Formats: sequence, C-alpha cells, structure tokens
Amino acid sequence: MLNKTIRPEKVIQFGEGGFLRGFVDWILQITNEKTDFDGSVVVVQPIEKGMCEMLEAQNCVYTHVMRGLKDGKPTVDKKFIDVISRTVEPYKNWDSYMALAENPDFRFVVSNTTESGICFDKNDKAENAPQITFPAKVTLLLKKRFDLGLSGFVFLPCELINKNGETLKQYILDYADLWGFGAEFKAYVENENTFCNTLVDRIVTGYPRDEKIDVGYTDNMLNTSELFHLWVIEGDSEFLKELPLDKTGLNIIITDNLERYRTRKVRILNGAHTSMIPYAMLENIETVGDCMDDENMSNFVKKCVYDEIIPTLDLPSAELIDYADNVFERFRNPFIKHLCASISLNSVSKFKVRVLPSLLEYIKREGKKPEYLLTSFAKLIKFYKTDMTNDDPKVCEFMKTATVKEILANTELWDEDLSYLADDIMEKMN
Repeated sequence: MLNKTIRPEKVIQFGEGGFLRGFVDWILQITNEKTDFDGSVVVVQPIEKGMCEMLEAQNCVYTHVMRGLKDGKPTVDKKFIDVISRTVEPYKNWDSYMALAENPDFRFVVSNTTESGICFDKNDKAENAPQITFPAKVTLLLKKRFDLGLSGFVFLPCELINKNGETLKQYILDYADLWGFGAEFKAYVENENTFCNTLVDRIVTGYPRDEKIDVGYTDNMLNTSELFHLWVIEGDSEFLKELPLDKTGLNIIITDNLERYRTRKVRILNGAHTSMIPYAMLENIETVGDCMDDENMSNFVKKCVYDEIIPTLDLPSAELIDYADNVFERFRNPFIKHLCASISLNSVSKFKVRVLPSLLEYIKREGKKPEYLLTSFAKLIKFYKTDMTNDDPKVCEFMKTATVKEILANTELWDEDLSYLADDIMEKMN
C-alpha cells in the first residue's frame, strides 16, 4: 500500500470526482507543502454510487497530471496527492458520516455535487438516513454540531451556479424551517458559519482512458487536467489565518466582488467559444485547437475578444488582456481535444448570455456597431439554418424557418427586440 503523510483532519469534502481531486485537493496539497496549514481531507461520497472504494483500495493517494502550453511550449507537470486521509459513505454507514460533526478540528467544507446538487426537496425528511439532497445532509451535520456546542464551518462550494455559497446557506435555512429546528439553530447557521461564493476555473479531463501515463505505480485514480487554474473566493479574508491560500503562490483571488470575475470568465472565455463555434461548424472545423490553427478563425475570434469584448469590461485592461492571453493558450492545448460539435449545444441561449451583452455594451460605449461580434451573430443564425444544430426542437425549427428580422425581433430568445440590427446582420450573412 502506498504511503502518505498523516495530518490532522480539517476539511470535509463532498465529492470524490475528478474535478475536486484535480483542483481543491491539488491546491490543499500545495498548501500543506508551502505553509503551516498541516491538514488533511475526509471525502464524503454524496451519492450512493461513486469511487470511494477505489480511492480506499490505494490508501486514498493518487497522482495528478497537468498538461498544456506554458510560454508556448508543451508542458507536463505531475504531483503525488496524499492529502485525503479517508472516505465516508453515508449510504453504507450513516453513523460514520454524522460522527464527523464531533471533531472540533474540522473547519472547512468543500463540495462539487454538480450544478443540480445544491437544491431543495420539500419531501426530504430529517429522519431519513441519508437525506435526499446535499444541503439536507449538511443541515443534519450542522444540527449535531450545534447540539454539541462546537463552532461552525467555512463553506467553499465549487458547484458552477451563481452565488453558490449564498444558495447553499438559504437551502440549509429552508430545511431548518421544514424540520422545525428552531430560531437558535438558524441563528447558529447564520452567525457561526461562513458561506463563501466561489468561482472555479480549470478543465479537468479525469482518468486518461485512451493513453498510458507512467507514474511509477498502478494508479486507478490517476487524474489529468490542464495547467491553468483559478479560484475566486468572495468573502472576508479572515479565514486565511486558518487556511493560508494566499501564501501558496497559486492563482487564488480573495475578493469582496466576485461578480466582475464571473463576468470576465463568461464574456471572455465562454464568449470566445460561443462567438466562434457556429462559424467554425460552418467551416467544418472539428476542434477548438483546429480553430486556433486556422489563421482566419484564430484572427476572427481574437478580434472579437481583444477589440470588441475587452473594451466593454470594467476590470483593469492589463488584467483583462492577461486573462485573454491565457484563454487562447488554453485553447491551443495539444493535450485536450475539445470538439466544436459538443460546444455547439444550445448555442442560442449561450449567445444570449455570453456574447450579446458584449455586443450591446459595445454599441452603448463606443457609439457604433461591433463588426466582428455582428459577424458572429450572423454566423449563429446561418448555422441554425443547417441540420447541424443541437438545441431545443422548437428553437431549431423557428431559427430554421424564420426570416432574419423575425429572429431578431423574437423577445423570447433575446429578452428584447433586436430587429434594428437586421440590415447589418443580413449583410454579413451573404
């Protein structure tokens, strides 16, 4: 059995999948190495079927492999991860899960239970063992903590929903009401616990099924990701006294305003994808990497980002340009094959959220229409006239049969009448 360093258990982690192991656990490994944190993680399997048995079979250790371009050169970085002390499976042993509440050393709770994991189910019951939802399970853990007179937790959820920390807290309070846990417990949840909103950014590609990576031992939990990482945490920096993430040298931002970083990610990273993918599909370009290798497509999407998206954002220009430079280096990652067809799913709703705000803000700030983002809009409409789309059938049918002016005037799609753009877009469709 592979050896590992024994450290005090300080973190409860809901989720054993590739993302948390390739992001949070990797970060905590480095935090142990570079600071005096000296903490380990207990992994809770949030659903009935998972990979905890596989983790336990190799003493909860594994290697994480990061691959990508660094200063334009293909780079591979490997790190042995031994930060996980053990796993707990509530569906097999509920008592072992509830026993976590008894350890005063636990201070942090991290999670990635997917976008649908932070939810509320009025049919959930306190006497269930375990409860249906992740917030319900946490509510029971906190209630026992409260009954024991122990301090609360700092929650750092990594689910990809807006205001993930605030939403988790609200659902816990909702369960407290549903189950009649009383005002004192609700005050404990509010005042003795910290719920941080966070934004995570890293492509974790998981176990490399189609290739052999030698790490010196048989590793069935081998994990892979890109090199890039970003963790934005909104909240009081007081917790850094206990978890000194600021001393790791990693790309971790503690802020009182996460929204501007979310906007940056949505408009630049996601916006770059969405502005080029319909165009790329029309040109029969297969992957994001191929887009970067195609001179015309690469120049087009860079014009979208540097000339027309960045001028609409409020962070310092140098910071935005640096982030965009990182995005395009990530797009060129030779170790990741990101299919344009898979990204093209639901392109209309993606365009509305990711690209349209930049287009409209550009007109507002610059007093003229953005040439490249309008071209992107034209390519989107042209793409939906083909049979390549993957979207709601009603959306596909309407986009395929309606005129450009009818499409732009559809307030259900765009939340406003955009028909004043029709002449410019029809010109770019020809």
